[in-house]
Amino acid sequence: MAQHELRTVGVEEELLLVDPVSGAPQAISGAVIRYAKEHTGITLSGKEAEPLETELQREQVETGTVPTTSLAELSDEIRRGRRAAAEAARGVGAAVVALATSPVPVHPSITPSLRYRRMAHEYAQTAGEQLTCGCHVHVNVESPEEGVAVLDRIRPWLPPLLALSANSPFWQGGDTGYESWRQQVWGRWPSSGPTELFESVKGYRAAVEAMLDTGALLDEGMVYFDARLSRHYPTVEVRVADVCLHADDTVLMAALVRAMVDTAAQAWRAGIPPDRVRTELLKLAVWRASRSGMREDLIHPVTRRPAPARTVVQALLDHLTPALDAAGDLETVRELLGRLLERGNGAEWQRQVHARARDVTAVVAGAINETSGASEEP
Repeated sequence: MAQHELRTVGVEEELLLVDPVSGAPQAISGAVIRYAKEHTGITLSGKEAEPLETELQREQVETGTVPTTSLAELSDEIRRGRRAAAEAARGVGAAVVALATSPVPVHPSITPSLRYRRMAHEYAQTAGEQLTCGCHVHVNVESPEEGVAVLDRIRPWLPPLLALSANSPFWQGGDTGYESWRQQVWGRWPSSGPTELFESVKGYRAAVEAMLDTGALLDEGMVYFDARLSRHYPTVEVRVADVCLHADDTVLMAALVRAMVDTAAQAWRAGIPPDRVRTELLKLAVWRASRSGMREDLIHPVTRRPAPARTVVQALLDHLTPALDAAGDLETVRELLGRLLERGNGAEWQRQVHARARDVTAVVAGAINETSGASEEP
């Protein structure tokens, strides 16, 4: 890819459907999607009408943006998608929240598709409790070879994204002590988490085929790596982040991931080998980010030693600065990152609301406004 050519980026956000009064998740994704389809004014994109998507549980829906090179356009798309989802939910008496787990106790219900029913049968309680919402960032790559080279080189830099996006401290009505409990729940899937180096497209395909040959996965869609090649698009898909409460933070995630892909691809073309950090250390770094978010130390991506969260985030920013500057994103990222560090991530916001109200219902009520943008300037 030419130095001046910007990569397209797109975002998928999973959102909870909740009762606007009690805050309890509602198993109504089918009704919400039908309402959106029947009301042609509700679209997820200014360019084309895209339906809301179902997810594993009936208490959630997914929105998606169209690919774009512009962060400003991406920001508009994310907000438009949230507003459209909120409007469709409101049409059936519900609301949407960008929370990665439900603060209010819930017994989720599986979406009644054949595949999801098979997952519920095969994975039992792991599937039954899997009401979690993530943020998936897609960045285009020129070829599978470039994509695998990127996957091999971004591995150490993914845990800080989880720390910045952490937005799931509550589970079944109580505080878990974690910033991202979603990551702990998601980590129960047998194919989730960090990966070894793949070295080549052949190596990537061999790893996936070997996993499928075990019979422990239903299909390739269940290859739940923290970052993977998309099956449907010519993109690298980074899946490590919680869904962000604030739309600004989603834009920040997208900008950082695009710069991460650019930085890794340039290193590959320059013949710089990937960091051969062991997967065991990467798993520890992800756990640390899940546990303490931005509140305490993280594991530094270079030294592998504990370091203050802000020091680690600064190391990430330094690593990505040339790519961010070349894309014209550096000042935007500095501004968005500054806002996040000043107010805290979603987990900190949730705990602050809970500390005042002593009620998880108040957390959901506040998140309804934050998600739709009622409390946030674009």
